[in-house]
Amino acid sequence: MKRKTKRLLLNWRVLLLILFLTGSIATLALKPLTFGIDIAGGVALVAQTEHPVDSNTMQIVVTSLQKRLNTLGLRDITVEAQGDQIVLVKVANVSTEEQANQIKAVIENQGVFYMEFNGVVFGTGKDVEYVGIYQIKPDNSWAVPFRISKKAAEKFAELAKGKPGWPVDMFLDPPVNSLLVVSGKIYHLMNSTEFNAEAPQAPTLMERINRALNISAIAYSNQSAEEIAKLAQGKQKVVLIDVPQELQKELEDLNVTVSYIQRGPGESDHQLVVKALGLYGPYAVGEGLTVGKPQQDVQISGKAPNRVVAEQEASTIYTVLKSGSLPVKLNVVGMQFISPRLGEDFKNQALYAGLGALLTVLAIIYFHYRRWKIAIPVASTSLFEVIIILGFAALINWNLDLPSIAGIIAAIGTGVDQQVVITDELLSGDRSTRIARRSSILKRMGRAFFVIFASAATTITAMSFLLVYFVGTLKGFAFTTILGVLIGILITRPAYAEIAKYLLGED
Repeated sequence: MKRKTKRLLLNWRVLLLILFLTGSIATLALKPLTFGIDIAGGVALVAQTEHPVDSNTMQIVVTSLQKRLNTLGLRDITVEAQGDQIVLVKVANVSTEEQANQIKAVIENQGVFYMEFNGVVFGTGKDVEYVGIYQIKPDNSWAVPFRISKKAAEKFAELAKGKPGWPVDMFLDPPVNSLLVVSGKIYHLMNSTEFNAEAPQAPTLMERINRALNISAIAYSNQSAEEIAKLAQGKQKVVLIDVPQELQKELEDLNVTVSYIQRGPGESDHQLVVKALGLYGPYAVGEGLTVGKPQQDVQISGKAPNRVVAEQEASTIYTVLKSGSLPVKLNVVGMQFISPRLGEDFKNQALYAGLGALLTVLAIIYFHYRRWKIAIPVASTSLFEVIIILGFAALINWNLDLPSIAGIIAAIGTGVDQQVVITDELLSGDRSTRIARRSSILKRMGRAFFVIFASAATTITAMSFLLVYFVGTLKGFAFTTILGVLIGILITRPAYAEIAKYLLGED
């Protein structure tokens, strides 16, 4: 008996199970499980593209957004395309409005970046070669250092030669090729030297953006929507700034693309213009940059009313510069917070349900075979399978959501069925002679594992289709089901067969 026990413990299939079980327990002890938004709570944002796009463009949008949000240092992010215009973004463990607004800003920034001097664009986002870590100073000013290409640096050096103090403008998502309809005071401001840095003799901001970005402006003086639409012919859109909002609907009724810039609380005219144009700067060119020598290291800087806002602004600029531009602009049309309280309740309920299911399996197997030495190994193997699945999920930082847990349950249910097949084959054998019995065991185990592998192959094939061709929650269900089936046929089922043979005296 001792020799049989020792032989069982040294069996490579049993050793493999022990190894994976020990590794999974150690992993779960060192790395906690991560949960999806439906359990951990978070925020879900619905974004819409400016116009319908094809599947390839939508895939680029999804990939780029995932990269951007990962750059923010967020975890547990899912980005899903739904149709040709809607993108659903879910971020777990987000509970404050400030965090949600930062994510919203990252999504809505298309990330088209321009560097302009004296009405000439000398560089774009494609010229950004490296982005350094942003810095926040005690006075809530911030700076994002980055490096531009040699070609862009040489072009700027040529343009800025002999022009110390002249303004350098940097734009993020400016309204290129558009008509600005602005109030009289905004029009006057943009045509003044307010944005000329230290060079009043330089062209005004209005002149610079007209030449560089094809942005023109008119002062609103009760023109009709028809008159404005006529002036906007050939432009991509009309941008309304500090004018009656009723104009937006009137222009939209004429099939004109319109953007209305809302003035924020306490926002000055200067701040309103900066926001409308996506303007950073203007920065005064230092004398060292006007001698015709290229310099590739530059920075974007700004100042915020408090450190939280400074952190958000700097982080957004850093993220957009580092991840590049989106092929189409997105607008967030819906945002919903999901409380983690429901998820916490569900985790407790899932634990109780899991324990209840194991006890039920134990009872059913016992009443079927009337042998505890069959019922206990079957239930224990199911428990081991769950631990190994969870250990693997923790190891790869897989986010467990409701469908993922459903996949685990489905895999365990399949596993119990397969253990019953193995047990029935072992109990149906011929006990005539030792040699005949050993030969019979091999045949019966061959039949059992043929059924098991055939069932597993069917399940994996079906789930692989969901994993590859579907998006969203079905992926979690498919992944954990496939993982559970693979762990079963490669680790737990072979080990159970050896243990069952030993317990039933078939070894």
